[in-house]
Amino acid sequence: MNSRSFAILSAGSSKILAGIEFFSGRLVNMQDKLLESLERRLGRLHTRQRLGIEADFEAKVFTFGAHFFHLENWYSIHSLIKTCLRLAGLYRRGQRNAADVRLQHNEIELAGLPDAFDGFRLLHLSDLHVDMDSKSTEALIGCISDIDYDLCVLTGDYRASTFGGYERSLAGMARVADCLKAPVYGVLGNHDSVRMVPALEEMGIRMLLNESAVIDREGASIYLVGIDDAHYFRVDNIEKAAEGVPPEAVSILLSHTPEIYRQAAYADFDLLLCGHTHGGQICLPGGYPITLDANCPRYMGSGPWKYHKMTGYTSTGAGTSIVNVRLNCPAEATLHRLTRPVNKGGPGCAT
Repeated sequence: MNSRSFAILSAGSSKILAGIEFFSGRLVNMQDKLLESLERRLGRLHTRQRLGIEADFEAKVFTFGAHFFHLENWYSIHSLIKTCLRLAGLYRRGQRNAADVRLQHNEIELAGLPDAFDGFRLLHLSDLHVDMDSKSTEALIGCISDIDYDLCVLTGDYRASTFGGYERSLAGMARVADCLKAPVYGVLGNHDSVRMVPALEEMGIRMLLNESAVIDREGASIYLVGIDDAHYFRVDNIEKAAEGVPPEAVSILLSHTPEIYRQAAYADFDLLLCGHTHGGQICLPGGYPITLDANCPRYMGSGPWKYHKMTGYTSTGAGTSIVNVRLNCPAEATLHRLTRPVNKGGPGCAT
């Protein structure tokens, strides 16, 4: 190699190295800005805790804690499930079912509900997993675009994986957010990174991470409380989230998972809205779930339920996880209607 060739090669290498350093510097700068943004938004402790736990749990199939085994991170099993469904002739049917998102209507009676909120409508979306399959996302958008409601709540799991990049899920969420009517509130799920919060809030979704919000209507108020993931990362804090809620106020808790039901009931929440279970997603005939991946009674696996004085509702979700199929378990968006209890005592009875 002559000196001229060597000089050209050296110059080219220098430019490549300079480019790598430039983009590496930009990436570090972006990460620093994201960290600063999260710490301003959530506080240093919550931010550092969530990021640290995310790093510790990344891609783990087995972890120590309340949940030892995480099927969603065992990718060889995903392929095995698909193969079994194909051999059984159920895979294509399951995919068609996954792209059939239905609107469920649910009436909820709440004692103490202010007159102004009688008939208040809550659109509840959960487990969208928008980067799993665009057909399911398109079906969801088509299902909810023309619905009339007063407030929308999202109960977590916006991406398909529990680790790695989230750009595709944010792009999908932007499409969903475009068709939602304000106000919109949400919480994170066990598939979501706290790094997604700034982008989600830029879309108009107010994230409640161990926080509360007051919903005002005609001079009356109810309280909406949201906790961070209580299933995988276990960074929920009901005490912090509900500290500003008056004891006499009607309060609604948003949680990704129903597993927090005991704590929620004894903290005097009137209503718990959640998801996570997918209703089982792949169920036996009659809708009997094979697994719910949640430490809760099976009757809380989907639909409406009660625990002591607290009302609950577990959405079967609008998306899918692990494999993009549904069997005997329709995908859903849910329209809840809040009402005051009807006096069933008849004439002359005390109210």
